Amino acid sequence: MSSQQAALENLRVIRSLMEKAHIYRAISAPAALVGGVLAVGVSLWGMAAFTKINDMPHDQFLWQWLSVLAVTSVLNVVLLSRDARRRGQPFLSDGMRMALRAILPPMMVGCVLGIGLVVYLHNLTLAALIWILCYGLALLATASFSPRSLLWLGWAFVISGLTLFLVWAANGDIRLLPTDEGPASFAMGVTFGLLHIVYAIAVFVSKKPEVVTAE
Repeated sequence: MSSQQAALENLRVIRSLMEKAHIYRAISAPAALVGGVLAVGVSLWGMAAFTKINDMPHDQFLWQWLSVLAVTSVLNVVLLSRDARRRGQPFLSDGMRMALRAILPPMMVGCVLGIGLVVYLHNLTLAALIWILCYGLALLATASFSPRSLLWLGWAFVISGLTLFLVWAANGDIRLLPTDEGPASFAMGVTFGLLHIVYAIAVFVSKKPEVVTAE
């Protein structure tokens, strides 16, 4: 395939994704709501454990949040595959491949760094901040074909992650705590919990298809 043909094919895929953006926005809202509620629950559990003398093990913190990710991801895949069958299209379409190519690099970086920080350095707060920032960057990586609401969500994660990092880095009392389940759980609850719930509610309330940004 020539470079011109490849460019035309990419434009065709991007145009198709832009046309389906409002559909994905509606489909992603239930998964965002479920994930947000689970994240708030897990974060409250973590902050409660932080107040006890016998705090939770670091690997328990990791597995709790990986479980939230797994449940939300499975639900999202089920909803997307159901919609793909309804439209008579394959789940792993050209558009899906393009979206995966956009989000996988920041997601892989966040996954590896976050798990490494928890398992080897036992720094839960910094791991949480890495997850928050990389997730926001993954959403922003889809800027050329995503609905505007997902881009706002991406910026909300990036700004929240940077703000929480500055607060954490500037406060020696927080950084010198013997355990950091509390700060880490708070950061995860505010972002993956509350931001996803706000996003889902905004989608459910909105009646009118939104404009899709294109670059």
